[in-house]
Amino acid sequence: MKRLAALILSLSLLLSLTWTSAEEEAPSLFVRRVDLPEGFFLGMDVSSVLSLEAAGVVFRDEAGAERDLFELLAESGVNLIRVRVWNDPFDADGHGYGGGNNDLQAALTIGRRATEAGMRVLIDFHYSDFWADPAKQQAPKAWEGLSIKKKVPLVKEWTLESLTALRDADVDVAMVQLGNETNGRLCGEKTWMNIYKVMNAGAQAVREIFPEALIAVHFANPENAENYLTFASKLDYYQLDYDVFGTSYYPYWHGTLENLKTVLSTVADTYGKKVMVLETSYAWTAEDGDFSGNTIGEGGAYEKPYPFTVQGQVNEVTDVAAAMAEIGGIGVCYWEGAWVPVGTESWEKNHELWETFGAGWASSYAGSYDPDDAGKYYGGCACDNQTFFDFTGKALPSLQVFRLMREGQDAPLAVDALDEMYLDCDLNGELVLPETVPAVMSDNSRQDVPVTWETVDAAALKAAGTAKYTLSGVTEDGRDAVLHLNMVKYNFVVNGSFEDPDSSMWQCVDLAGCEQLYNEEKRTDSLSGTRHWHFYSPTADSVDFELSQDITGLPAGRYTFSAASMGGDAGDANLYLFVRINGELTATAPTAITSWNVWHTAQITGIEVQAGDTLTVGIHVTAPGAGAWGKIDDFILNSEGE
Repeated sequence: MKRLAALILSLSLLLSLTWTSAEEEAPSLFVRRVDLPEGFFLGMDVSSVLSLEAAGVVFRDEAGAERDLFELLAESGVNLIRVRVWNDPFDADGHGYGGGNNDLQAALTIGRRATEAGMRVLIDFHYSDFWADPAKQQAPKAWEGLSIKKKVPLVKEWTLESLTALRDADVDVAMVQLGNETNGRLCGEKTWMNIYKVMNAGAQAVREIFPEALIAVHFANPENAENYLTFASKLDYYQLDYDVFGTSYYPYWHGTLENLKTVLSTVADTYGKKVMVLETSYAWTAEDGDFSGNTIGEGGAYEKPYPFTVQGQVNEVTDVAAAMAEIGGIGVCYWEGAWVPVGTESWEKNHELWETFGAGWASSYAGSYDPDDAGKYYGGCACDNQTFFDFTGKALPSLQVFRLMREGQDAPLAVDALDEMYLDCDLNGELVLPETVPAVMSDNSRQDVPVTWETVDAAALKAAGTAKYTLSGVTEDGRDAVLHLNMVKYNFVVNGSFEDPDSSMWQCVDLAGCEQLYNEEKRTDSLSGTRHWHFYSPTADSVDFELSQDITGLPAGRYTFSAASMGGDAGDANLYLFVRINGELTATAPTAITSWNVWHTAQITGIEVQAGDTLTVGIHVTAPGAGAWGKIDDFILNSEGE
């Protein structure tokens, strides 16, 4: 059939896993103007600074002159400094747990320096002796095992003492945060009634010592909108006295800005609260600077909506600030924008500094308090590629974004980075390499630029059969380009990976009222490309559906059909691929829901098709568990005769 020999070039110009960029930075950055209201907070968390300075770190401006960090930040447009406060981040022998060893004394020093530089201060009480986040919310050692009745007065007393010390030191406290990323847990408590009691004790102390300060609560994972609305409703039910509903927003994991705006706007409108992004950051490079692996780098199951460049970092900060301003938010705070390496010579030298001064994310001593995490994975900074300073402490041009975004800064439109490209080529088709590659421009727009690829032997690639290759190219301005070439057999399933949002070629029969059944765009949940078929339902026994496609015009012969699935919370699930010929079921193959990002691929072989037959391929999913969810991707039908 002529169709088999047709050119099948599926140019999936996907948002890349990585970007290539020129070695030389553009002479000036593009910064779009954002209409920020008066009093809008442009903050930065620099909680690790004292440990870094003790370990020998020196901060310098863009010209290379040694500078005080706080003065430099203030000159750059930062007007709020956030500092975390742990109750007792030291072991029995006085060894610091790391992460800045941020006790009250550290907060006092940081708070005074910020105030003297003309910036206000946000106090972030974790109500823990070390890191508090959605995965862990341990009570301080001194309060461990106490009943909530005994714990609450201690929370209030400790908060009162801490805030009194800050007031007496003339620290300009603008805001106080009651817990850090408290997604359903806080200070060892796991019920909302008790979480409220802990927060309420802290809130009472704030009103007494700093009556003009804003009281903030802080959550993570705004991509789970229903959770956020639950958090807000619980606090409203218990009538917590607070002003600001704050969130973390890391675009790698936390969904789109449109979703963020919708979620926070709903909270603000429903409950009359101010909203703010209390943590965000973005990488300016994929490299690591301190011999201790970074959270964000090449690869990884996370989104990368901007290149890992200085310009990409600028665009992320600008876009988040603009999103907050658009919905009436009160500010944005960048997380640990100055946590640079303590050294760039060796892991051994750095390790000594991390242990001695607490300049890494955790020291080995933290294992006595947090054995399952810090006790196993202690080491250096995991975000040194997300700062506003290079690995030697010299300010990057992106630091000026806080100052420049109020007026904007024009710059000639230039290529910031190149998207990597993906090309599927039929083994029986003609291999034609693209003449252009998509470029990410300095304003985060996209343009195609000419590219020249390395010479390839098309006949040899076809003779080698199905395989994947990485080709190199170069653009007219000398940038390195990358093309991922996938030599494939022809797939007779139309839109088998759901990359086309138009799913009209698919038939989805919902048999039990599944809440969500649709073609979803989310690269981190896709086996290939950026899209897949998604299902979810919170109600038990409501996931029961069939997804299929009719295929006609097939040449007579034998075929193989496969598809992949993953998911969770499915209960006693029953999933199987099926094949029908002219409406009659002829074959099935069991498949499974495994867990997130663990794909199971099932296959049916030896499908006999006669000329004129209508072949139906699909999957049936029955998942009775409450909250059952899953993703289905890469429906493939190949001829076995090729």
